[in-house]
Amino acid sequence: MSQEQDISGGVGRILEPDPQIVKDSNIQVWMTKHQIQSYDQLLEKAMEDPEWFWDEMARELDWQKPYHEILKWESPHSKWFWDGNFNIVGNAVDRHAQGPHKDKLAFIWQGENGEVRKISYHQLYQEVNRFANALKSLGVGKGDTVTIYLPMIPELPVAMLACAKIGAVHSVVFSGFWAKRFRERVDEAQSKVAITSDGFSRRGKLLTLKKNVDRVLEDAPSVEKVIVVRHAHIPVEMTCGRDLWWHELVEGMSEESPTAVLEAEDPLFILYTSGTTGVPKGVLHVHAGYAVGVYTTLKMVFDLKEDDVWWCAADIGWITGHSYIVYAPLLLGVTSVLFEGTPDYPDPGCFWSMVEIYGVNVFYTAPTTIRLFMKHGEKWPQKYDLSSLRLLGSVGEPINPQAWLWYHEHIGGGRCPIMDTWWQTETGMHLITPLPISPLKPGSAFKPFPTIVADVVDDEGNSVVEKGGHLVIKSPWPSMFRTLYRNPKRYQEAYWSTFPGIYLSGDVARVDEDGYFWVQGREDDVLNVSGHRISTAEVESALVSHPAVAEAAVVGKPHPLKGEDISAFVILKEDAKEPDNLEKVLKDHVRAEIGPIATPAEVKSVKDLPKTRSGKIMRRVIKALVKGEDPGDTSTLANPEAVRNLEEVIRKN
Repeated sequence: MSQEQDISGGVGRILEPDPQIVKDSNIQVWMTKHQIQSYDQLLEKAMEDPEWFWDEMARELDWQKPYHEILKWESPHSKWFWDGNFNIVGNAVDRHAQGPHKDKLAFIWQGENGEVRKISYHQLYQEVNRFANALKSLGVGKGDTVTIYLPMIPELPVAMLACAKIGAVHSVVFSGFWAKRFRERVDEAQSKVAITSDGFSRRGKLLTLKKNVDRVLEDAPSVEKVIVVRHAHIPVEMTCGRDLWWHELVEGMSEESPTAVLEAEDPLFILYTSGTTGVPKGVLHVHAGYAVGVYTTLKMVFDLKEDDVWWCAADIGWITGHSYIVYAPLLLGVTSVLFEGTPDYPDPGCFWSMVEIYGVNVFYTAPTTIRLFMKHGEKWPQKYDLSSLRLLGSVGEPINPQAWLWYHEHIGGGRCPIMDTWWQTETGMHLITPLPISPLKPGSAFKPFPTIVADVVDDEGNSVVEKGGHLVIKSPWPSMFRTLYRNPKRYQEAYWSTFPGIYLSGDVARVDEDGYFWVQGREDDVLNVSGHRISTAEVESALVSHPAVAEAAVVGKPHPLKGEDISAFVILKEDAKEPDNLEKVLKDHVRAEIGPIATPAEVKSVKDLPKTRSGKIMRRVIKALVKGEDPGDTSTLANPEAVRNLEEVIRKN
């Protein structure tokens, strides 16, 4: 980033893009090719004729049969490129493995124990074909569902791609989930085959998967076969007639397998996401539109070049991993890093060591992870050469400006633009995001991607500026989910009924006077304090802006008069000196940053906060403890000891 300037009106500073990055960017080259003089002109042209834009992008991919119709839109149902034939694997694997890039690395995988596997596009092609043939030998075919419950190992993307190759539908379950969650998703998807592993290592501790799976599959009528990857090399019981070892199953299978000819709208995968009712929602994505959307956004937003090494440090069990670890990078034919471990094990420098070793050029992670690095201090990234980095990214939740600036300075060396992307499991691709040519405001997700009509509205559906409201999308996009699996009624009611014909994201945001979007968090993460709607993310951001605070979690505590009080819990930086009278100091800090109405009723310092294995803070657990209630299922926590620490802190007060 080349310049930094203060902007009047309180909207913060703007960091201008580096001229060389702008000149060489994929979006600039693409605009020049299409004789478009500026990004504003592109937005105008794309808004006037969105089908033109997506047609141009779709033509960069290979089609089994060309499409003639681009979009059929009857809200809330869309069909993109619907009269063409398309299989995502033909573009993600086949065309690279059979072309000049066949020896190029598709994945560099590093295990938690330091083991490394490098897989070329041709090797990936062979492994996908062998496993596709193995699935077919078990009777799996087009339309069948396969549930995949694997850690971050190469067999996970291989299994996904093999399913897609033969037209089966995959349903990946995050390996950090308790086995009961796996069982729920197997039943919901009516899966014919389940894939798991013997176990895996997390922070040096051996975790079993197969043993847990056995307990919950005893009465799962849809499952005919369980395929087991030998990864941890621990003893497991194999049920005769049902269980099969992966390595034995693929032995002798042909390394060639035809890629099924599919309709553009044939289903690709189901990915279950949490619902407010406690019943998981099966978000359904399809082959063609999803492929065009994720291919376009990764190419334009993260500006990947042919020789780049890309690292999306998410888990494949989430949509970020589906879209930007597996499918989009392979569609672009780039090299990706896969990492089995966690950001701070065996020490807080392991990520930066890998950036140095593998020459990572573009790095994408979550704000929670960035704040974890902030807690450990800049001494860790300073140990490593991070000069290969050109772009950085943020995903998963709103990033507070302090974390943005720390990331920019200590990881990006003050030179790497940060692409703060807003999107969801349901959207499949980035919808609100900067580009390498964008002037950036730390903490803002910038503006909608070309053709996307996003807005912030009040309860009556009226657009609002400089005021929090419902974040909605008013236009269709190629990678939008098509329905909720086996629940079309819920699809309509949950997303399209509040404002008819308009997608309700469930997030709260505001738009500033320059048109920049500031996502504030989920609607159910908004507190009602004396009639004022206060975003938990906003208060957390204010707390983290204090130089002593590394992480913060804010929840509501019932109050007989105000409705809710604000309860805040903070983790202090390792090298920070705890201020005298910490609670008062932080209350005053929030009051100065936001205003009196947002001042927490209590601020407590804790050693840790309960988090999932993907690094997300479990505010549900914190809120239950604050209310004196049972926190419920904590099996997905990476650090259950944090719950005990929280209980002790709360009891003392």
